[in-house]
Amino acid sequence: MKSAFAGGETWQDAVGQALVQLGEVSPDYRLGLVYVAPQFAEHLAEIEILLRQSSGVPHWAGTIGIGIVGCNPATGELEESFNEPGVSILLLPLAEDAFRSFSGLRGSTERVSDHHADWLAANNPPILVAHGDPGNELVGGLIDDLVHETDAFLIGGLSAAQGMQTQIADGPDGQGLSGILLSPYFQEVQTALSQGCSPIGEAHTVTSGEEHVILELDGRPALEVFKEDIGDVLARDLNRCAGYIFAALPVAGSDSGDYTVRNLLAIDPNHGAIAIAANLSIGDRVMFCRRDPATAVDDMKRMLADLKRRVGNRPIRGGLYVSCAARGPNQFSDPAEETQLIQDELGSFPLTGFFAGGEFCRDRIYAYTGVLTLFL
Repeated sequence: MKSAFAGGETWQDAVGQALVQLGEVSPDYRLGLVYVAPQFAEHLAEIEILLRQSSGVPHWAGTIGIGIVGCNPATGELEESFNEPGVSILLLPLAEDAFRSFSGLRGSTERVSDHHADWLAANNPPILVAHGDPGNELVGGLIDDLVHETDAFLIGGLSAAQGMQTQIADGPDGQGLSGILLSPYFQEVQTALSQGCSPIGEAHTVTSGEEHVILELDGRPALEVFKEDIGDVLARDLNRCAGYIFAALPVAGSDSGDYTVRNLLAIDPNHGAIAIAANLSIGDRVMFCRRDPATAVDDMKRMLADLKRRVGNRPIRGGLYVSCAARGPNQFSDPAEETQLIQDELGSFPLTGFFAGGEFCRDRIYAYTGVLTLFL
C-alpha cells in the first residue's frame, strides 16, 4: 500500500505534494481513500478529479475531517494535523472484483443490497468503510439496516461537514451514507477500539424514566446513584462533572466490555433526575465513566498492545485510523500523541484517517473513541 500526507496554503499545493510523495503508481492500485481538512471542504470533488487523473487510480472514497492522520513516506513518520489545511491518502492494490462503492443512501439501503446482490453473495461478510453526514438524523438507522443486509463489519465515521459534496464514493456525494465494500478474501483485517474513558462504577438498570431523562436507577433516585459513583468531591460540586464525567451504555453481547459514551445533558436536584444524550427504556443498562488525558493514554496503550498480539509476526500493509474530534489535542497533552503511540507500538506503515464527529465500529456509532484498522 502507498500513503501520502501533505499540507499547503491551497488544495492544489497539498494535493501536488501528496502526488509527489506517492511517486509512480502502478496499475495494480485501483482504490484510494482520501481525507481532507475543513479548509479544503468545498474543493473535495475537484480533489478527487485531480487525484484520479494524475495518479491513474480510478476509484476513490473519502470525506472531510476536523483533522487528518497519515504517514509521510518522505520521513517515514506517522503524523496528524488538527484543523490545519491538508490531505491524507492511502492507495490499496486491490483488483476490481475486490470492492464495490456505494453512495446516495439518505433514507433506504435497498439500493446497496439489490445493486450489489451477486457481489455480496460471493464476498460475505464484507468490510464496510463508510462515511456519514452528521446532519442526517437517519444515519444511525441506515447503518443498522446496511450492516444487517450485508453482514458487514463496519468502520469509518461521521464527516466534519454536512450537505452535498462532503463525501466522495466514485464521485461527489453527501447528506447520507456512502463508502466502499471490501471483500474479505483479498486482505485480512484486524480492528480495535480505544474508549478513551474509564468506568467508575457498576452498570445500573433504568427502573424509571422517559426518553433521555433517567428518574431511577436500580429502584433509587438516579442522582443519588450518580453521586455515589462519582465520589464525594465531585458530588459536592456537580459543575465539575462537565466534560469529565459521562454516561456509558454497555454494548449487549460484547466479549470485550465495550460501551458507547454519551454526554450528560442536565442534572435536576429537585427531582433527583439526570438526563443523557440517548433515548433509554426501562430495563436498559447505564454506567458512568470519567475522561481525562491519563485515562486516554492508558486505554490507547491497552488497545495497541492487543492489536500487536493479534497481528503477531505478520507485516502491516496499511491502516485506517478514525478518532473522535474531541480527542487529539482536545484530550491528549501532546497534540500528536495518538499517532506517536501507534508508531511506538506498531512501527511506521502506510496510514490514513481523520478526526470524526462519531466513529463507526462493528455495527454502531461510538463517541470519544479511536478506531484503528490494520490491513495485513
